[in-house]
Amino acid sequence: MTAVGFCVEWFIFTCDKKLVAIHTKQARSFVFDCGTAEKKPKNAKEDNNSDGGASEETGSDKVLAFAVSPSGKLVALTDDSKRLVLFRCEPSWQCISVRWVVRRCTSLMFSQAEDKLLATDKSGDVYSFSVVEPQRDGELKMGHLSMLLALSMSPDDKYIITADRDEKIRVSHLRSPYNIQSFCLGHQQFVSALLVPSGHPNWLLSGSGDGTMKLWEYESGRKLQSWDLEETPSSDGDKQKKPTVCRIASSPDARHVAVQCERVSTVQFFTLDQEGEDKLVPHSRLSLPHCPLDMTFDLEGRLWVLMDSSDAPLQIYTHKRDSWECDAESPELSRVTEAFKPHWETLEASTRTDSRFEHLYKVSFDNVTAYLQKKQQRVEEQQLKRGMAQKANGNKKAKKETSGAVTRSST
Repeated sequence: MTAVGFCVEWFIFTCDKKLVAIHTKQARSFVFDCGTAEKKPKNAKEDNNSDGGASEETGSDKVLAFAVSPSGKLVALTDDSKRLVLFRCEPSWQCISVRWVVRRCTSLMFSQAEDKLLATDKSGDVYSFSVVEPQRDGELKMGHLSMLLALSMSPDDKYIITADRDEKIRVSHLRSPYNIQSFCLGHQQFVSALLVPSGHPNWLLSGSGDGTMKLWEYESGRKLQSWDLEETPSSDGDKQKKPTVCRIASSPDARHVAVQCERVSTVQFFTLDQEGEDKLVPHSRLSLPHCPLDMTFDLEGRLWVLMDSSDAPLQIYTHKRDSWECDAESPELSRVTEAFKPHWETLEASTRTDSRFEHLYKVSFDNVTAYLQKKQQRVEEQQLKRGMAQKANGNKKAKKETSGAVTRSST
């Protein structure tokens, strides 16, 4: 997984087995390689129901997800070998703990109080890990019937919001997850992105494989707005499918929302309508020179975009004069790009993969057409048999009448 984020003034990106952090103001960097990290102890507890079973004890060490705490002081990552690593990044980077999850995770998120770290996995379960007790095992909080793809929380830590492959968005009470507050229903494909935007604690933005983004009042489950993000994918093979929303980001000042779709070389911006009723309105589309791999806002509200390009993999866009302009002369960009170069080869290799959402789309089976064809075939066969039977009976009757006529004439 290739992803980017900010931890105060640290620019973070993941590629293949590494998490790399580069300070934007100073010549400092930090690299954590899961390939050389602590291995799972042989006496560690195994779950026979885990994905892959007991025979699959080791993974590829690829980073699957990472999260930054609200204060920016903590970072967590999880990898394909089922590690859950917790870091402290201020005043300097330090690995606090390495724990083990039961199944491979799909997303991570810190609580607002930063006392819990929530992890969702491929089997549909949500585990809670203590941050205060960094060696403590995770606690199972809740489960879905299908794979979980996205996770969010209300800013007051009251609700946990989960989205799965079956188009459902569930809003549950964090302290008692069996108590479901609401469902946000309306997507036609898997839900791939969730965000409670900055400054709007009652709103929820969701993106899906159906090519739409929706705005909800999540506590009641009421849909407020919906947008169809129609755009031509960059790959010819994707033209039959709508673009999958893979990232929704909100600026720190709550004025802008940026939406990225997989394999589409544009970023769509929305802004808050301050004049009338509170709602989001489409603002503009930013055309990029290459397809974005991921994007994030920094503390100053600038958008950092990581692109699939060896020449200029990273760009910064600043909102000026009601439009988004490339800030190619930024000293922070030069510093980060220079430190980024040694890792580009690894990043480039990790991006040469198929769509990570391809296997999530519904596969439709039209068994009605086949049934109707077989039914029509049976009807035609029955009609043919009846016709042949009637013809045979007619021939027998004609023979009988002829035979009777001959007998009468003889007598």
